[in-house]
Amino acid sequence: MLSTLSSSFVTRTRLGRYPVAGLALLLISLSGVPTCIETALGEKLETLPVQKAAPAAVVIETAGSEAELRRQMRTKNGVTELRVGRGRFSDAPTGSYGFIAPTHLGLALVTQSPDLILDRTASTDNDYEIHKLSDGSGLLVGFMGKELVAEVTPSDRPKNIRVSLYSNTSDKALVIVALPVVKLMVDRMPIKTDPKNRESAVVLEMDLQNTANRKSPVAP
Repeated sequence: MLSTLSSSFVTRTRLGRYPVAGLALLLISLSGVPTCIETALGEKLETLPVQKAAPAAVVIETAGSEAELRRQMRTKNGVTELRVGRGRFSDAPTGSYGFIAPTHLGLALVTQSPDLILDRTASTDNDYEIHKLSDGSGLLVGFMGKELVAEVTPSDRPKNIRVSLYSNTSDKALVIVALPVVKLMVDRMPIKTDPKNRESAVVLEMDLQNTANRKSPVAP
């Protein structure tokens, strides 16, 4: 009994003597920044980062040319052109965008590659665009039919949905969208809409999951 009261007294005394350290620890934990704090008593307290939620899909439903729609999407996501000719997504600065060839994108998503290789400018007309947001997460930009907009926009979808994402706008895909890469599951390579045209638009069939339960290929 005496031992219990003594331990309780010491605990209350320590917390009362160092309220600032306790508050700082709480704030850092909530911010998601991993660190190791040494208190005035010499104790090292390691805090673990809070896992960030995957970004929601971004949709722009206004009419316009493909170039104008891409400009609006970049503005909405707060990204600017990469400063280097080619590099890894993980090394790219936040708030930037680049391009990836359909074949390379397909291979990376099918194999769940730990990273993506981006080019500053598109090498062909059917390259896909990738946005790296301010929090380090990635969005895959493409075009889809209007009938899918209501299904991809909710952040708390009850189930996975099948999505056809086109590299360029077409009669079947008039709406520009940006989908969170960590929620995409792909089991096949993209195919050309016109097999005879090397630079025709391509379409990539994928599952947009309701949770980010796949390994992220886009480390911040």
